[in-house]
Formats: sequence, C-alpha cells, structure tokens
Amino acid sequence: MFRIICVSLFVSLVWGAEPRAMTFEDMFTMNRISQVALSPVSHKVLFRVQKADIEANKLNSQVYLLDLESRKMKSMTPIGESHSSPVWRPDGQGYVYSSAGLFYINELDGSPPYLVCQTRGGGPVFSPDGKKLLFTASVTVADYGDHSGKLIESLMFRHWNEWTDHERTHLFLVDAAPNSVAKDITPHASWVPPISLGTNHDYSFSPDGKEVVYVTNAEEMVAASTNNDLFVVDLQSGEHRQITTSKGGDAGPVYSPDGRYIAFESMERAGFEADQSVISLYDRQSKQVTKLSTSFDYSCHNLTWSPNSKNLYFTAQVKGARSIYQIDLAGKSKRLTEVFGDGAPSVSKDGKSLVFTREATHMPAELMWMNLKTLKTEQVTSINAALLAELDMQPWEEFWFDSPNGDKVQGFVVKPPGFDEQQRYPLIYLIHGGPQGMWSNIFHYRWNAQMFAAPGYVAVMVNPHGSKGYGQPFCDAVTTDWGGLPYEDLMKGFDVALQRFPYIDPDRAGAAGASYGGYMVDWIAVHDNPFKALVSHNGVYNLPSMYGATEELWFPEWEFGGTYYENPELYEKWSPHRYANKLDTPMLVIHSELDYRVPLNQGMELFTALQRQGVPSQWLYFPDEDHFVAAPKNARMWWSTVNSWFEKYLGTGSQTF
Repeated sequence: MFRIICVSLFVSLVWGAEPRAMTFEDMFTMNRISQVALSPVSHKVLFRVQKADIEANKLNSQVYLLDLESRKMKSMTPIGESHSSPVWRPDGQGYVYSSAGLFYINELDGSPPYLVCQTRGGGPVFSPDGKKLLFTASVTVADYGDHSGKLIESLMFRHWNEWTDHERTHLFLVDAAPNSVAKDITPHASWVPPISLGTNHDYSFSPDGKEVVYVTNAEEMVAASTNNDLFVVDLQSGEHRQITTSKGGDAGPVYSPDGRYIAFESMERAGFEADQSVISLYDRQSKQVTKLSTSFDYSCHNLTWSPNSKNLYFTAQVKGARSIYQIDLAGKSKRLTEVFGDGAPSVSKDGKSLVFTREATHMPAELMWMNLKTLKTEQVTSINAALLAELDMQPWEEFWFDSPNGDKVQGFVVKPPGFDEQQRYPLIYLIHGGPQGMWSNIFHYRWNAQMFAAPGYVAVMVNPHGSKGYGQPFCDAVTTDWGGLPYEDLMKGFDVALQRFPYIDPDRAGAAGASYGGYMVDWIAVHDNPFKALVSHNGVYNLPSMYGATEELWFPEWEFGGTYYENPELYEKWSPHRYANKLDTPMLVIHSELDYRVPLNQGMELFTALQRQGVPSQWLYFPDEDHFVAAPKNARMWWSTVNSWFEKYLGTGSQTF
C-alpha cells in the first residue's frame, strides 16, 4: 500500500493531477491476479494475470513469474494468447499450463513448450515424481443422434448455464510427456469433481504417488443431494474405496506431506450447502476421521499443509474480512491476517514464509509475502499501481447496530469520490446474495462498491442474518424465514445509516441486489419502503415456480422445509409474487437467458406485473449471459443501464445541507 501512496503523490506533484472517479473501463481492464503457485524448491511464484479486452469482448490471461527475492517479474506466455492454470512440476524446473483447454509443459531452460495430449480439460496436478498429470475432462454419456430432441429420464439435466444431460466430467491420468494418451480413471463415477459444492482442489496424489483421492457424489438423485464424499483409487490395482460417510458435503482433500493424513473440508447436515465447513482429518493408518476445527466458529476453506505436516493453513470469512489462519493437529488455531480479503495461501519449502493474495474494496488483488515467525507482511506486486494512483477510491468503513432479535449486525459504507462531509449525497443500498453470502472487503468485478459510489453515491452494505462470517447460528437464521428477520435487519440497517451518516440524503435512496439480493429487492418492493428506485438482478420472484425450474433442488428444499407440494404454505408466505398488487416503486429488472439457477421466468413474471400495473419499469435482458454478466461489452451495458436508472430517479450530484 505504501508503494501505491507514493505513486499517487508522485503523479500529483509532477502532473498536478487530482484523483478522479473510477470508470467502467478502469475497473474492467484492471489486471486481475489469481491462480497463484509457489515453487516447491525456490522463492519463485507463478500466477495468472487476467485482463479484459473490451472491444474484442473477451478476457485474456497470461502466466507471470515473480522472483520473491529480487522482486523481478516477467511474462512467461505470449501477449495476445490466453494461458492459465500454471502448476509447478515437483522439481521446480518446469511447469504445466493450459491454453484453449490443452496442456503444455514449459521447461525453464528456454526450450519451447510441448503439448502433453489432445484431450482437453482443466485443473492439472503433477504426480510427486513429476512423470504424470491428473486433470478433469468431459466424457459423453448420451448421444442423441442426428435430431435435436432430448429424451431425459433423470435430474440433473442442466446446471448453472449449461445442459449436462449428455456430458459429465471425469478424472483422467496422463504421462507428462509429449503426445501422450490420457486415461479415464473414474469411468463408473458420476461427476468428478462433483457437479456442485466442490472446491478448486477436489483431487490429489498421495505423497508416494501410488494413490489418488477424489470427490464425487454417489447418490442416485444428485440434484437433491449435497452428499459429496471422498474416494481413493489405487493406481496399480484400479480399486476404488470410499473413505468418508457423513451425509453432508465433503470437499478439498489434501494429503499431509508425511502421508499420514488426508485433511478435508466437511459439512455435517445433509442437504444444507451453507452448513459450517469443518476441517477433518482422515487417518490413513487407523482409517478413522476426526474433526480438527470444532472449537472454531467459522467455515474453513482452502486447506494447505506446512512442510513438516504439523500445521494446516486455511481461510475463513470473519466479519467482512477473509482471513488466513493456522491450526495445529491439536485443534489450536491462530489468526494470521485480518481486515482485508486474503486468500490462496501457499507455504514456502522451508516452512518459514507464506505467499497469498490480498485485496480490498479499494484495491484489486496483489501478492503478499509473510514471515511466519514475525508475521511481518510485504506487498510484492503492484500490478495496477499506475492506474490506482489516478483514482479516488475510499476504503470501506464499518458500523454496527442491534438486530431486532438482539444480535449485533455489521454494515459498511463506501463514500463517493471527492467526498465532502458538508454535502449530502444520494444512497445506493446494496444487498448481497446467497442468502448465505457476505459482503467482503474485496475488489469485486461484478458488484463493485467503488463503481456504485463513483457517480457520486454513498454505497451502504449490511450483512443481515443469514450471512456467513458471524457464526453458524447467525447464518442458520435465514432458513424458512427469507422475508422475516433478514428483511428487518436490512430495514433497520438503512435507518441506522441515515442516523449515523448525516451526509446521506434520505430523500434520494435506491436499492439493488442480485439472486437472493434480487429476491430481497422484490420483497422490499411489495412492502412500504423508502426507496425511489430499485434494481433487481436475476432475483427470485415466484418461489413455487422457482422450485419447479431450478436445478439444485437441495437448496429450496432446505430453505423452505421440503418440496413445494410438501410445504406450499412456506413457499407462498415468502414469495413476492403473492403481493404483486403492492408494487409501486420504479424498478429495473435484469435477467439472463442462460441462468438455470434462477430461471428467466422469474424476471419475466416480475416485469409483467410491474408493466401491467403501470409501475415505471425496464427489463434488461441478456440472451447470452447466465447468473452473472461476464462478457465485457455486456458488463459495460449493465453498468450503463444501472447508472442511468439511478440517475433518473436519484440524481448524482451532492447537495449542500
């Protein structure tokens, strides 16, 4: 951060430039760091840098190499082509990467990269001796011939944004050599990794290279089950064996370096995708599973072992932050970072340092290097420093208030560029999805708080009951109560924000949300509310019809106590469509054709109800997007439309008290 401040000061002194508001082009073309891989033998890091080409309407990725000691960084892949998923070979002298779904190995001796095999896939993992690769690839499970008809006999036939009736993913093994032939090692499984609720690390080699652990769901009705389990396959005999039996979801298995344990994330309750994720250990000697993090109050993710097999590092969402923790085999945990959005921890070969990503609402992700003895942390990349020096972006500030049930609820505020406390500004109240989500201190490329603030608004975000990061009972409170306590939290949070921050103009307030956040906007719209304009993005509007058209049935069945025909009263009670005659707030409805999670009819029904009653409304429809809006030109239109809608009803300028 010190470097960024210095660059900003330099720009101001030399050119006299005043920091300005961020534009869509600024935000969307920033360099995005991800897929971090620390060398197993040196202080070198591979990582992906993704950047949007708006006019070409695509995202391009390059692989970079950073020497942590010299701080020198260089691109390892050609500009103009897209490369990703860098993974070090265990000897540290080469790495594999993906280009257009094909795998290439690049030696660090300067020789040209070579193609491994013709099978396209993702997620490559080296064997301990570096001679083989694991990866996932699609396999055909149905052939419909020369017609367009689909004869479907089971769920789940589509998921998120694609039809899954004819293809599934399996786990493949291939020699890490030119022109090799890949072999499917999970031919009898359904989806490997599981079609949902998995992690980015759902398969791994044992340290001796003789065994592979993987995650799949073996239930007959995958669409109604969260029962993902761990299996191991003996690579010599081909024997598969299930090693976990809990009814909840298990994921993210990683072998300890000494080979004794497999650590993994585990949920207890069947059918509940947002249950607390606990670190569990499978003892390969005793064949027993023990829970390691039972005294920890939050869900644990992104597990990685220390080289001596005595500690695990993980991330957890805690009160708006995404922090890195250390836990020993006795279950004693220690918080290593806080405040920011930290992730992707990797431990150095000597166990003395940690590399991870850090971001905040006002800072895109950068790489950090921590001394694990002193916890001193350094920022080792500044890949967006020049652009950030031009922009006026305010860090978020927290506030707390009492929920109607007595619990403490946390909110955040982001001030607009050029903020003057003597002025009054319009407000945009942002509502997160999930519902078991959390507003985090991250630089989100979709619901970016700085972008909402940029035209001259105060952005306010509240984590109501149902949010992660405040303990599991707080999270559980939204279940069967979608429009109850969470709604009360949000409305009280709005009132508290007006009281605490006199620079907010109470007569110029709007609200926006997506998914469950869109549902809550719809729910607010059918109640008396203080907002002059609303934006509902891919929101749930008609709960009964949503149940019949969505794909992951375990979600509504958990949230509403069963199927619609088993418990229709609860679905009807909390469904905004039942109260459509109360719609009167101007609303922008956004929905996309390829959203199979919250299907298109939800937005269509809402827009129809608004139009039929003469409520000022617009419908922004994307035929080629899903639950999100990814294509750069579509994202630009999204922001332009949303900004224009709020400007029409709220204005953008500040007003003197």
